[in-house]
Amino acid sequence: MRTIYLDYNATTPVAPSVQEAMLPFLTEHYGNPSSHHWLGRACQEAVEDSRAHLASLLRCDPEEIIFTSCGTESNNLAIKGTMLQGFPGEVGHLVISALEHPAVVAPARFLEHLGFDVTVVPCDQNGVVDPSEIEAAIREDTRLVSVMHANNEIGTIQPIRQIAEICHAHDVLIHTDAAQSVGKIWVVPDELEVDLLTVVGHKMYAPKGIGALYVRRGIALEPVIHGAGHEEGVRSGTENVASIVGLGQAATLAIKGIDEMLDRLTMLRDRLMNTLRDAIGDEFIVFGEESLRLPNTLGVAFSRVLGGAMLERIPEICASTGAACHSGSAAVSDTLQAIGIKPEVAAGSVRLSIGWYTSEEDIDRAASLLIAAWEDLHT
Repeated sequence: MRTIYLDYNATTPVAPSVQEAMLPFLTEHYGNPSSHHWLGRACQEAVEDSRAHLASLLRCDPEEIIFTSCGTESNNLAIKGTMLQGFPGEVGHLVISALEHPAVVAPARFLEHLGFDVTVVPCDQNGVVDPSEIEAAIREDTRLVSVMHANNEIGTIQPIRQIAEICHAHDVLIHTDAAQSVGKIWVVPDELEVDLLTVVGHKMYAPKGIGALYVRRGIALEPVIHGAGHEEGVRSGTENVASIVGLGQAATLAIKGIDEMLDRLTMLRDRLMNTLRDAIGDEFIVFGEESLRLPNTLGVAFSRVLGGAMLERIPEICASTGAACHSGSAAVSDTLQAIGIKPEVAAGSVRLSIGWYTSEEDIDRAASLLIAAWEDLHT
């Protein structure tokens, strides 16, 4: 049985050149980047080279890149690091959207327990946040707005620049979780006008366990992890050199490949969508179809069946029934609730996400298998 991997939004395979770049730092180059001998200096140089590669992808200054262990840590650092300045004694107001990943929602709820106020702004039925709703939510004590760049389940891309302009007009900082968009489309913090931006390695063909946070020059964050003051004192902990090198190489690959992959992934996504729709008709629902979406993401529902039951019948296909980070839950996901999807429709939801290694043959085979499974189950 040949596996058809359609779960790139959950994680990507590590690219061969990324593995190759990492290997020396798992073997002969094992020094601590803080050590002053040649082994340490070699690792420190590799870290800084990788910082420069990621900065080239984001078109920012290398000094604005802070390496972290993952997207969850980057989101926590952005949110808690902004909100906890002056605490205890000072509390403030945080605004997030109803589409956010748990890595944003959970820190927000933690801050609520500490006495901070949190406002959750809704989205429309197409999965897009209205900037005017953000403006209406901003108060005198609002410190930060956090709205994801692209949704992990349905792929909708948010109007971050318009939201950022509103935030800055009110002297409020803005963070965007760009875990799903960096490496798939061009993401430039200066063009988005964001102050903080989350990057995740394992969503862009680097390994798990490495991420980064873009921090606009001049912005101060309260550290979440305290220690010896690594990463400009913002994120303590000995650097994961091999994975940082992998992220740097993945950034280099993205710079070279984004434009080509944009067209190719869009073509493959639409081929899959149109084949399924032609066969199933009105009982095939595409979430966020009328919105600007990631080129690789297809969030759909198959009417009158359970999405999980469909996938169980097709072990050849690796896909998700919701966001993989919390797919064990039987409840309707926050994203589908936010766009007003009824539970009976959400029950048939499947997320199909493609990537660099997806072929036309994979798409055609997957469509055939999904159609056959739906026909078997719904009759």
